[in-house]
Order: sequence, then structure tokens, then C-alpha cells
Amino acid sequence: MKKLKLDIVGLSYSQTQSGAYALVLGEAKGKRRLPIIIGGFEAQAIAIELEKMTPSRPLTHDLFKTFAESFSITVNEVLIYNLVEGIFYAKLICNDGEKDVEIDARTSDAIALAVRFACPIYTFEFILATAGIILDEEQAQAADAGEPLPDLADVEEKSSDIDSKSTEELKEMLDKALTSEQYEEASKIRDELNKRKKS
Repeated sequence: MKKLKLDIVGLSYSQTQSGAYALVLGEAKGKRRLPIIIGGFEAQAIAIELEKMTPSRPLTHDLFKTFAESFSITVNEVLIYNLVEGIFYAKLICNDGEKDVEIDARTSDAIALAVRFACPIYTFEFILATAGIILDEEQAQAADAGEPLPDLADVEEKSSDIDSKSTEELKEMLDKALTSEQYEEASKIRDELNKRKKS
């Protein structure tokens, strides 16, 4: 399968999920954008590196980079290789000087490491075809400037319809969110379940 290169084009506060951010990746040779909802910690880790800021103490991703470099391990690329039920799956392609090793990672963590190792980010056509959005010129400039994107409301709709789900559906959603390490989403679902227990 042919890989398509992605660039980071924006990072904005999520309009529908409190405490979450929308990381917008853009097709290097095209107009499609791939919005990914990430947590505040990961957004901070990406933003700090993009802005070339130096935290007073190393963040987790900085520690990982230092650890890897200490043992002559490099991250050569990040590949967003799958999309299942709205969840992106990524892996790090690493090399120790002798062999390539693929390491499974949350997409937000993988991208936070990609910016630190200055390595390319790739995905496949089927992912862009499924989750990509095409922005008009004005929206593309807003995304590049890190402003909120109106189109993201459609992408985030899945997580904002918690109220309309049955308790059984919410329990299934909670299990899936925990399994895929979508902790912000899991906490929202858990809050809704707790609210229903009290009423």
C-alpha cells in the first residue's frame, strides 16, 4: 500500500470536547486535512516542541527521546496505519543501527515523538478517504494558523452524542475507550453513567 506523507498544519482547542484538542494533519501533496482529537497533555507536548520551548524539566516524550538516543535508537518514521470506529492506530518505525522495529503507539504520542525526532508522518489513502476533510481556502488558512475549525464539529459528533445512548451502549463504549486508551472519552462516559445512577 502506498504511503502518503502528512504535515502538522494546526493545533486548536476542541469546540465540543472540554479539555481536548484537535490536531490537524495535512496531506503533503493535496488539500485534505486529517483532524485527530487528542488530550491536553499530548497537545502540550506537541506544541512545546513545535514552538521550540524548553521546559524546566524533561517531559515524558523528551525522556523517551533521550533514552532512545542514549542507546543509539532512532525513530525513522511514524505511520498512522489504521482507523477503527473513529480511533486512529499508529506505530513508530525505529532503528538501532542494525534492524528496523515497529512499536505500537497512541497516535498522539507517536506524533509528539515525530516532532522530537524530526521524522516524517505517513498514512494510507483509505484513512484519508474515510476521515479526511477538504477545507476551502479560508478554512485552510485558519487551520494553518491554529484557529478552531468549524468542520471539526462533524468529526467530533461521535463523542458528543453520549446523552442519546442507552446505558448498555455507554458501558460498551466505556470498555472500548479504555481498551484504546482514550481516557478523556472514557471519563466523559463514566461521568454520564454515574449521573444516571444518581437520578
